[in-house]
Amino acid sequence: MISLSRTPLARTGAIMAASCALASVLAFTPSGSTAQETQNTAQPAPPPPPAGSVGGMGDVNLFPKRVVLNGRREIASIGLYNKTTNDGDYEIKIVDMAMTADGRVVQFANIADETMKARVKTASGLLRHSPRRVALRGSESQLVRVMARVPAEVPDGEYRSHFVVSSVPQAAGGFSIENASGQVDENSIAVSIRPRFGISIPVIVRIGATTLQTGIINPSVITEADGSKAIAFTLTRAGTRSAYGNVVITARGSSEPVAIAKGIGVYPEVDSRDVAIAVNPEIDPALVASGARLKIEFVDDDFEPGTTLAAQEFVVP
Repeated sequence: MISLSRTPLARTGAIMAASCALASVLAFTPSGSTAQETQNTAQPAPPPPPAGSVGGMGDVNLFPKRVVLNGRREIASIGLYNKTTNDGDYEIKIVDMAMTADGRVVQFANIADETMKARVKTASGLLRHSPRRVALRGSESQLVRVMARVPAEVPDGEYRSHFVVSSVPQAAGGFSIENASGQVDENSIAVSIRPRFGISIPVIVRIGATTLQTGIINPSVITEADGSKAIAFTLTRAGTRSAYGNVVITARGSSEPVAIAKGIGVYPEVDSRDVAIAVNPEIDPALVASGARLKIEFVDDDFEPGTTLAAQEFVVP
């Protein structure tokens, strides 16, 4: 029997950090409410989400930021937190996704290239989770168990799928386009738009020994469309394991980093991904100008946290 817990955020204990991918659809909000009506129906703000948890346009946060199961018989817990004061209903699925060379993570359902999907060692057939649907009151959290059950005949290596939580729209109370335009009559057919937001985190299953080699190539300073500066480079990966860590970029003559990005990953289906990290706008522009010497470091936050996986120095042309 799988034990589950459901408790307000204040009783959940220590919360692990979280990060993710987000999918969303258009949300339509009816107009016409007066300021007095808004004031009368205002509800108290919910407590803040768990520190570092995954959030987005929807009303649910996930924690931790990712799950790694080491071994053929392992169990992990993933927390869902309703960050609003309203009740919510959520559907939970294990979904296969693939990473592209620019770092996007795309669901198999949206990929036509069968070769790309074939490169992914999916874990969906190795994972079980319970429950599959939860209802949460405002500011309430619940743990969902995810279990890896890997048969002996499955070869060693890293397998990955994604834990996806989607909000379930209420069956009634939708606001149609026709309502908004005032063009509803008894003979009209109304189309109701209800939002459905989704959020995901990776679930990785590692069996036996895995290997990883990373590198940094083609570093440069680029100017974005808004005139701001960014450090661009390609992060390479080889071996049987994904790379995941933080990027810290420093400049000679400065005690503070000129740019930082956390949670940069490269999954095994790609040999490299392009990365661009915004330069801190408060630094001295001369630190990234022509002739400046910069150092890019990719620091592990997964297999051996704190270990430098790759480093590259370069002089800005």
